[in-house]
Amino acid sequence: MPSTPPSSASPARPSEPPSDGQWYPPEWPERIRALAEGRLTPVPPRRAATVMLLRDSGGGPAVHMLRRRASMAFAAGAYAYPGGGVDPRDEGAVAWAGPAREEWARRLGVEEAVAQAVVCAAVRETFEESGVLLAGPDPDTVVADTTGEDWEADRAALVARELSFAEFLARRELVLRSDLLGAWARWITPEFEARRYDTWFFVAALPKGQRTRDVSGEADRTVWIRPADAAAAYDRGELTMMPPTIATLRQLMPYADAAAALEASGERDLTPVLARASLEDDGSGGQRVVLSWPGHEEFTKHVPTARRTAGGAP
Repeated sequence: MPSTPPSSASPARPSEPPSDGQWYPPEWPERIRALAEGRLTPVPPRRAATVMLLRDSGGGPAVHMLRRRASMAFAAGAYAYPGGGVDPRDEGAVAWAGPAREEWARRLGVEEAVAQAVVCAAVRETFEESGVLLAGPDPDTVVADTTGEDWEADRAALVARELSFAEFLARRELVLRSDLLGAWARWITPEFEARRYDTWFFVAALPKGQRTRDVSGEADRTVWIRPADAAAAYDRGELTMMPPTIATLRQLMPYADAAAALEASGERDLTPVLARASLEDDGSGGQRVVLSWPGHEEFTKHVPTARRTAGGAP
């Protein structure tokens, strides 16, 4: 694992860019203004899950991160965790171990079918994007190796949606180990974004015997890095991240190992975090948009907008 973070070219920034590595696309100011002025109708968010995969490194846990390809339509060039959208088939019958669906429903604040789908998406997407599988032959074991050609064929079939996750588990005679996940946070993509996700963040420890593989078609680089090192690189503007990524990294910093983070997950507040955009006077006859994430003041941005004329029109 590198002691210093990898370098990363930053995407295009607006005329007043943040000094840190906050992902801030150049089209955001106009979309924010349009939302604040009632000219933009928000699209419904799609349910998704992402997993902060941890392994102990001697100086605290390290987290597995991927850099999204520059060609990606959403968050290109940003560092993130393995994850993705819920497959409608994730709500079907699936071999299950760990806390009951009812318990997960209470924890996530959703119906049982939705809770199962979100947990399934977390485990499935982790396997699809890193080769790590949180499943085993029974409720007390985990597969030790997923690197063979047959495993890769199944992983590719899952990515292509030629195989459902339930079918994959049944074929392998495995059960999903929901007890290996800890729910950590929930963030909803801002209403002014063209692609929106209602994303649950989980923590999980890298199972013994397994290793991550650089197999995600959405990433051009993977890295194991300590949360403190990643956060420091973000603060220097060297690593680009979306607000929920850097926020959850900072939240992981106090924990001595993966087990401590997993234990703490049970007490985490899962109230959704959703950005707010509003118009306010700038004190000089014009207006500005204020973009904020409740409870996360470091991400607040002030975006200048058109100055009013003497008649009051912009």
